[in-house]
Amino acid sequence: MKKNVSAILLILVPILVAGIVLWPTFRASQLEGIEKEYIAAAEQAKRSAKDSIQALFAYDSVMAVFNKEYGEAYRSAKNNRIKLGLDLRGGMYVTLELDIAKLIEESAMRDAVDDVFKQVIDSTKAQAKVSDTEVLEIFLANFTKYARPKGKTLISYFTVGDVKDLTEEKIIEKLKANSDEAINQAQEVIRQRIDKYGVTEPTLNKQGTRRIVLELPGVTDEAEMRQLLQTTARLEFKLIRNTQELVQAFYRIDAYLSKRDTVEKKDLSAQITDAMKKDSSGVAKADSTAVSKAKPAKTDSTAIASKDSTKTDSTKKSDTSSKTASAASDTSDPYAGLSDEEKGKRYQKDHPFTTLFLSYFINKEQYVPIGYVKDQFPEGEYFFQIPEESIEKIERILARSDVKRLMPADLSVAIGAKSDARIEKREGVKIFELFGVKSDPELTGEAVSDARATFDPTSNQPIVMMEMNDDGRERWARITGANIKKRIGIVLDERVYSAPTVQNKITGGSSQITGMADINEARLLEIVLKAGSLKAPVQIIEERVVGPSLGEDSIRSGITSFIIAISLVILFMIIYYAHSGAIADLAVAINVLLIISALSAFQGTLSLPGIAGIILTIGMAVDANILVFERIREELYRGRSMRAAIDEGFSKALSAILDSNITTFMTGMILYFFGSGPIQGFAITLMIGIVTTLFTALTVSRALINLSIGDSSSTRFSFGQVKHITSN
Repeated sequence: MKKNVSAILLILVPILVAGIVLWPTFRASQLEGIEKEYIAAAEQAKRSAKDSIQALFAYDSVMAVFNKEYGEAYRSAKNNRIKLGLDLRGGMYVTLELDIAKLIEESAMRDAVDDVFKQVIDSTKAQAKVSDTEVLEIFLANFTKYARPKGKTLISYFTVGDVKDLTEEKIIEKLKANSDEAINQAQEVIRQRIDKYGVTEPTLNKQGTRRIVLELPGVTDEAEMRQLLQTTARLEFKLIRNTQELVQAFYRIDAYLSKRDTVEKKDLSAQITDAMKKDSSGVAKADSTAVSKAKPAKTDSTAIASKDSTKTDSTKKSDTSSKTASAASDTSDPYAGLSDEEKGKRYQKDHPFTTLFLSYFINKEQYVPIGYVKDQFPEGEYFFQIPEESIEKIERILARSDVKRLMPADLSVAIGAKSDARIEKREGVKIFELFGVKSDPELTGEAVSDARATFDPTSNQPIVMMEMNDDGRERWARITGANIKKRIGIVLDERVYSAPTVQNKITGGSSQITGMADINEARLLEIVLKAGSLKAPVQIIEERVVGPSLGEDSIRSGITSFIIAISLVILFMIIYYAHSGAIADLAVAINVLLIISALSAFQGTLSLPGIAGIILTIGMAVDANILVFERIREELYRGRSMRAAIDEGFSKALSAILDSNITTFMTGMILYFFGSGPIQGFAITLMIGIVTTLFTALTVSRALINLSIGDSSSTRFSFGQVKHITSN
C-alpha cells in the first residue's frame, strides 16, 4: 500500500507542479480574450463621441473598468506566462552594430587629425565591415601599417585627461575601455527606448563586442522602430522646478478637461480612485490603507558637489496624512452634504488629470497631501508620485496641443526612469517620481568627458565621479553656482535618471554625485552619463519582420508536425509494446508537459526550433523506454518473474540510457553557448527535455507499471512479448 501511495505521488506531484506553473499562461490567454471585448466596446464608445476630447475619455473610461477588474491579474499572468518567439507570434528581429571606428575617430584630438590618421580610420572602417575581429585590434594594426612608418605615434593623436606620464599603453587601455563600455551604454539607451515604445516581452542580447540583437514581438511599423533605434541618445542637465507655478498649471488642466468631459467616467485611475476622499475642508487626501503603496519614503536624496566636497543632502523626509496645504485649507467645501464615496467620485470627475498621480507640498520635513479644489497653493517645493499604469495616459494628455497651451512656456513634465525600490519591495507595485523641469537644458551630454561609479573612501557609500571637458567646466561652474541647494535633473531621452541637489559651486569640472542606493544604481548612472557623450553611432545591419499571419501559419505548422509526430509514436508503442507501450505514451505526455512548464518557469521562449527540440525529445523519451522494455522482454523469455524482470530491465538499461542522454546533453550545451537565436532556442529545449526524459523514463514509467501490475499475482501485463506472462 505504501508503495502504491509513493507511486501515485511520484506521478501526480510533477503534474500538479506543472499545472501551477502553466496556470498564468492559461489565465493570460483567457484575459486576452476579455481585453479584446473591452477594446471593441471602447472603440465603439469612442466612435459615438461628439469630439476628440469626449472620444479620449470615452475610450479611457471603458478601459479603466478592465484595468480595475483585471489589470493586476493580467499583468501578473503576462509576466509569468510562457513566451512565444517571433516565428510564432510575429514581430521584428533587428541586429544593431556600433560604429566603434567612429568612436575611435571622435576620441582623437580634433586639431591633430591629418590625412595619415584619416587613412588609418578609412582602412579600419572598410575592414570592420567584413571582419568580426575587434575594431580596436584592426585600428592598431592599420596604425602600425600606415602611421608609424611616417613617424607618428598614438600620442600624436590621443590624450588621456590630465595624465602626466602619458604612454601609448595608457592610450590603448583608454580606447579599449571606451570600446568595451560603448555596447553597454548603447544597450541601456535602447532598452529604455523600447520600454517607452511599449513593446511587450522584448528580448535584447549582446552579441560579441559590437552587436546587439533585438527581438520585438508585436512590432510591425518598421520605419518608426528604425528611427527609434538609430536616433542619437540625448543627455541633458535640466533644472527641476516643482514649484507653485507647476501645480497652478495642473489645476488649469483639470479645469479645462473637466469642462470638456461629458462622458460619464466610472474609474479613470485604478490606483488612486478608491484612495481619494474629501475631508471637511474639501481637500483630497490619501487614505492610508488604500494607497499605502504610494506614500513617499523620501525624495531623491542624491546630491552633487565638487570633487573635494564632503557635503551631502541628508535631510530626512517623512510623509503625513494628518495635515493639508495651508493655502487650500481655508476654502469652502464644494462637496458639502455628500457622503465620502460620493465626494470621491465627484472629485474624480472634476479632476481627471491630477487624480492620475499624488501631489504633496513639502513643508519643512513633512509631506502634506494637497488637493486641487481652489487655485490657491503656497509657494515652495512640491513632490509628485505616479503609478506605472498612469504614465502612458498622462503622457498622452500632456502631448496634446490644447493642453500644452495651459503649461508655462518654459516648463515641461518628465517621468523618473526608475521606480522607488522601497515601495516596490514593500507593496509589489512600481511608483515613479514626476518632475517639473525647465524646457531648455542648462547643459548637454557633450560636456561630459568621463564618469565613473565607485565608493566614497570616507563613508564607503556608492558615488559617481563626473568629469566635464574644457567647454563644459566654465558653464558648469556658472550653473551650479546659481542653483545651490536646488536640484538638477540628469535627463536621458526625456527620462530623469537622477535629480541631485547642488551642494556648492563646482569650479574644477570634477563633480561627485552621492545618494545612490547601491553600486548597481551608481553604475546605471555612470552608463547614462557616458551615453550622452557616446560618439559611436548605432546602425541596423539586419532586420526581419514576421507578420501576424506568418506567425499563425508557423504555429499551425508547428502544432501539426507535433501532433503527427506524437501520434505516430503513440501508435507504434501501443502496437509493438501493448500495455507497456500505452504507459510509455502516458509518460511521454507527462514529459512534454514538464518541458513546457520548465520553459515557463525559467522565462524561456518557445519558438519553432523549440518545438523541433520537443519533437526530438519525444523520440529520445520513447527510445529510453524501448531500451528498458526490450531488456525486460529478454528477462521474461529467460523465465524470470514479472517483477524480477522489471527490476532487471530498469537496472541493466540504466547505463545505456545515461550514456546516450548525457552525450546529447553535452551537444546541447555546445549549441547553446556557441550558437545564437534559433539555435539557442533549440538547444535549451533539448537540454530541458533530456532532464525530464530521464525523470519520466526511469521513475514515472516504472511507477505507472507498478501501479498497473499491483500486488495481485493474477494480474496480466504485456510488454509486447509473443505470449502474455502472468506475474507471480
